[in-house]
Formats: sequence, C-alpha cells, structure tokens
Amino acid sequence: MVGEVIGGYLAHSLAIMTDAAHLLTDVGSMSVSLFSLWVSARPPTKTMSFGWHRSGTDGPHPTEMLGALASVLSIWVVTGALVYLAAARIISNDYEIEARAMLATSASAVGVNLVMAYILHQAPAIHSHGVGGYEQLEGAGGCLPGHAPLPGSTSVRAAFVHVVGDLLQSIGVLVAATIIYFKPQCKIADPISTLFFSVFVLGSTLTILRDVFRVLMEGAPRGIKFDAVKEVLQAVSGVRGTHDLHIWALTLSHPVVSVHVAVDASANPETVLRDATSQLQSKFGFVSCTVQVERYQEEALGCPHCQDPRA
Repeated sequence: MVGEVIGGYLAHSLAIMTDAAHLLTDVGSMSVSLFSLWVSARPPTKTMSFGWHRSGTDGPHPTEMLGALASVLSIWVVTGALVYLAAARIISNDYEIEARAMLATSASAVGVNLVMAYILHQAPAIHSHGVGGYEQLEGAGGCLPGHAPLPGSTSVRAAFVHVVGDLLQSIGVLVAATIIYFKPQCKIADPISTLFFSVFVLGSTLTILRDVFRVLMEGAPRGIKFDAVKEVLQAVSGVRGTHDLHIWALTLSHPVVSVHVAVDASANPETVLRDATSQLQSKFGFVSCTVQVERYQEEALGCPHCQDPRA
C-alpha cells in the first residue's frame, strides 16, 4: 500500500492512488475488525443480555454490523474524493502522467497480488476438488452440533476472493499504464480507469450493506426459510400447530429463533421442548432457541396475532 501511494504520487496517477485507497480501506477495515473482535468477546450484561456480537466481525464477510458501517463509510469518502479529482482532470485536461513510474508501480502491484492469491489458493480451505468442499465451506458458518467447521475456512475463502478482486483492479491499472506508456496522448486512460474502478469498489459495498440492513432490521438470515422451520417444528411428535414464529440474527453467524408450539393434551411438554430445540439446532444451526409450549386450542385458530406473516 505504501509503495502504491509513493508510486502514485511520483507518477501523478489517480488510478494507482485509487488502488492504494482500496488497500487503505482494507487496512482500516482490519483495524476496525480487530477492535470489534475485542468488543464482541465481552460477556453479556444485564443491559446487553445478548452480549456485544453485533459489533463483532465473524462470518464470511470481512466486517459486520458496526464495523461494516464504518468500513463502508470510509470507502465512500475516499472513493468520492478520487472520483471528484478524476472528473476535474477529464474536464481541465491539465495534468501529466509519468508513464514509467506508473507502469513499474502497477506491475509490482500485480506481482504482489499474484503471489498472495497463489498462497491463499494453496491453503487447505481453498484447495479443494469437487462440489462437496464448497458446500462444506458455505455451511460452516452456523457451527452445527457435531459438525465442526474447518478452521479459518470462511475467512480464508473471503481473503482469497478479496485478493482476486484486488488483482483484477491492479491488472486494469497496468493496462492503463501500458496504454499511456506507448501512447502518451492517451493519458485520459488514467482518470477513466479511476472512475471505472471507483464504481467497482462502491459496488463491492452493496453486499455488505444488504447484510447489515438484513441484520439490523431483524430479518431472517440467508439460507433459513420461514416455511422450512415451521415444517420441521410441526413434524415433532405431539405438535399440532405453531404461531408467533420469529427468526432473526444477532450477526450473520448467530441466527436466533423464538416460537410458540401448540401440543396435544397427551403430549409431554418437556419432551416436545427437547425435541423441538434439538431439531432447530441440528437442522438450522440456531445459537439461541426460545420455544414456548402450550396446549392446543381450536379457538386459537382465529386469533389474528397467531397468523403467519405474509410472504
């Protein structure tokens, strides 16, 4: 990152500075993530009964919740400044590019990203043949009972994907540097590539924002369907119906559920509670299950508060 900042300054290249700014936001995200990890490890209190998980950084994404918002904000600020400078250059056309410095810096960045991608690709969590390995990585976030996830599998995959994105951006800057080196009159390739990769960087934040919005709005986690959870509960012996089923998440890897289950008069409430909780944890990986067992009553079928939500 420091090398790109120096190289971008010497070459007067906004494209290289954009690449360096992307790396700077990565460093900032990692710093926020480390701080958030420390905060999320604090035990629950009477005020924060769920603990501090939403400040944490677990799951397949580099940051979550509060850390993610800080990271996205920093990306938008830096990218906005670079877009402004690139537009100003295109309008004024009053700038010069040191093509050799730009070419050398961008080529070095491509080389470093290639080495990093190769190292991460050789990691056990990435170097897997067949579909089964991918499915295991995708399902590892829930820590299902009896299914221990591969150590660092999701974080290694996330790092590999991120490095590939950095590599593609560095290759784009190298292409722009090559064009300017052989055709100095085409120096506009520098601000144009800056605008292009700024859109790419901003687009990469949309997935993070979508996940943050889903968690903060207490939506059902991705991969957990309302109807599927209800079917599992109704399949438990003695259960006649369910209502007030709520599914949400503290973070992407901490799904939570609460539900009322109506049982036959002959059913053992403790057995139903144990079986329902076991099914929820084993099939969906819920880290917290609140199941209220009550006797089945026909008149409850018409209760407006007991109806399932709309699709």
